Amino acid sequence: MPIHAAPDVEPGLAAAYEHCRLINKHYGKTYYFSTCFFPASLRPAVHALYAWVRYPDEWVDNPDGLPLSEQCARLAMWREATATAIKTGVSDHPVLAAWSDAARRHDVPFTYMRDFIEAMQMDLTVAEYPTFEDLKRYTWGSASVVGLMMCHLVGAKDEAAVPHATSLGTAMQLTNFLRDVGEDWRHRGRLYLPLEDLERFGVTKSDIARGQLTENVCALLRFEIERTRSIYAHADDGMRYLPADARLPVRLARVLYSRILDKVELNGCDVFTRRARVPTWEKLLVLAREQQRAYAEKEA
Repeated sequence: MPIHAAPDVEPGLAAAYEHCRLINKHYGKTYYFSTCFFPASLRPAVHALYAWVRYPDEWVDNPDGLPLSEQCARLAMWREATATAIKTGVSDHPVLAAWSDAARRHDVPFTYMRDFIEAMQMDLTVAEYPTFEDLKRYTWGSASVVGLMMCHLVGAKDEAAVPHATSLGTAMQLTNFLRDVGEDWRHRGRLYLPLEDLERFGVTKSDIARGQLTENVCALLRFEIERTRSIYAHADDGMRYLPADARLPVRLARVLYSRILDKVELNGCDVFTRRARVPTWEKLLVLAREQQRAYAEKEA
């Protein structure tokens, strides 16, 4: 499928957009599959957004032994370099060059980018969240603002779309948390399940550390899955606010991510030794169904 850069860009900027596409393709396979169904003129901006958030996310997840002070400085550098690129429209970094161009074209507020970086900074010092409301404050920056930036890219200008875009970002982030419970604990010492929920179901952090699939742990995970599904349902109510040419890829991403929850259940809620994946054949089946839905809506 051909990839076209944003209109009227010079070769260096086109190469920067292509660099972002390759980052998206390498790191975000499910998301990349969905982005291929945006209009060709919009895909580069979507890939640029993915690449821009991927850099700091990768830094906090894989710090390469850097001391905390240097990790904080690296995030601060990314924030300031982004601000400068947005202001001037110029950057030597390919991701910043592409993203600043896309953000300027689509009037993406810098406050969303700032909030995202602040969430990444939280990952450096915060390893657990007492309540679901505490966790939502994190997911606002780590995911919800990404959904709001997407609204700007696709041209969803109705303010009524905002709470639904926020919910979609939250639900997709919570899905990642549930899939990666074991990995986040083993490799990063982080727990994205609210401590109040652990207490409610009689689960301890030691249970998580040992990867024990007790009845209580399974009950906890099923509760988190159902809550996440309810947030997806709220997101669904906002699909009507999207431009017609953006509904299929956004809906596709939503359905494929929510299928990860189904896979967690099919794995017996084993989030410690098994990774929930959506196979290619299932992605193609979902695509066919969503294309049929889109056609029916168009003809209605």
